Amino acid sequence: MVKLRLRRGGTRNKPCYRIVAADARSPRDGKFIEILGYYDPRHEDEQIDLERAEYWLGNGAQANETVSHIIARARKATA
Repeated sequence: MVKLRLRRGGTRNKPCYRIVAADARSPRDGKFIEILGYYDPRHEDEQIDLERAEYWLGNGAQANETVSHIIARARKATA
């Protein structure tokens, strides 16, 4: 199963995340299929490719809670 989730980057105590489509069995920072965007909680900055996220969701992928909130905010901003 494919999941849309966050992949952690950055240094200690300064996290930044990439939004990725990954196999549910792979580890958090391990192998992924595609990068969809990024999320920086320290600067409240986020970007996601909605077209690709919709593609993955339409093909049965499941987004975790944080990613689903980011997608909802992006949909609201474009509407």
